[in-house]
Amino acid sequence: MRIIHSSDWHLGKNLEGISRIEEQEEFCQDFIELVEKEKADMVIIAGDVYDTYNPPAVAEKLFYETIEKLSDDGNRCVYIIAGNHDNPERLEAIKPLVSTKGIVILGYPMSKADTGKFEGFEILEGKEGFTKIKIKNEVINIIGIPYPSEKRLNDAIDNFENIEDMQDSYSKKIGDIFESLEENYREDEINIAVSHIFVVGSEKSESERRIELGGSLLVEKTSLPKKSQYTALGHIHKPQRISNKYNAYYSGSPIQYSKSERNTAKSVYLLDIEAQKDAEVSKLYTKNYKQIILFECDNIEEAIDICEKRSDEDLFAYFEIRTKEALKLSEIRKMKKTMKHILEIKPIIESIDYEFEKESIDINKSNISDYFVDFYKKNNEGMEPSEEVKNLFESIVNDEEEVE
Repeated sequence: MRIIHSSDWHLGKNLEGISRIEEQEEFCQDFIELVEKEKADMVIIAGDVYDTYNPPAVAEKLFYETIEKLSDDGNRCVYIIAGNHDNPERLEAIKPLVSTKGIVILGYPMSKADTGKFEGFEILEGKEGFTKIKIKNEVINIIGIPYPSEKRLNDAIDNFENIEDMQDSYSKKIGDIFESLEENYREDEINIAVSHIFVVGSEKSESERRIELGGSLLVEKTSLPKKSQYTALGHIHKPQRISNKYNAYYSGSPIQYSKSERNTAKSVYLLDIEAQKDAEVSKLYTKNYKQIILFECDNIEEAIDICEKRSDEDLFAYFEIRTKEALKLSEIRKMKKTMKHILEIKPIIESIDYEFEKESIDINKSNISDYFVDFYKKNNEGMEPSEEVKNLFESIVNDEEEVE
């Protein structure tokens, strides 16, 4: 059986207020073509389909059209779970529209798939957290745990017997559910798991919104399914094999969603798997639809020169500019006028050896501005305040004296 594992599409996501929907549309079309080219029997999307609980209509339309094409009128199984960014009910709302095609959408940890026979496969069994599917002449057992918030996790635990301590750690609760669901595995059939969780040791990036509070929502590797031939995970945006022992993989996001991801090659996982054998896993790389580049410049002139030379390129630009003084507003305006989609211009103030002596001082009207300059330089690595800042300070002081 051939499966393609993806996750963290974040449809509708912006970067510093700039829409990424065109890139997402390109990815979805390329993904459909990739799935067709590889002749995949099943597609797994392991959560964070959308970027927010209330995604824009264009994102919902894109998702629906994409999974409909992936299913190929019920010839291919498409299995989807909710992530922490998804609204479970909203994600499941389209189930009546796709039920005839056998698309499985699970919003909550204990959601169930509907059974039925379709063009290319049959859903033999659907119960809380477990789905059994027959594809061609093979049967696959899938443990599915959509993003388990603490409340959803406790609701799910209520459905299991022999839970002695409801105060167990989050990780242990996850492990208990996995262990209970693994009882549905069969040695002569394919056994996999799908979830959207944060496993300890995962490499994060800036675009992932923190879901663990004080570490309470971290999952230890030892809590992962023990008998799974492949565990498909979502939430972390960098593709990685998080556990060799437990065959667990994060497919990562298919698009670079932050500055910290600019050097990360994006991909999906392709696995060929059969009963009682280790899965053969490989990466299929996705395109970099729009580069995110950090330009590190030694001075403002170099930054302006880059803007002029690359003004026609369609990219997201961040600038870090070494300087001994604050950047002028006119210089910043010139850069932004020359190059579109500059998302950040960050001055890196060069260190200046500036000695400050601690002493008792008598501040009066005649010298208060001098002390303000010293204070400003002490808190800004020796950089002089601009004339605008000094004038603003003096006007505030004068206003206060007038009030007195």
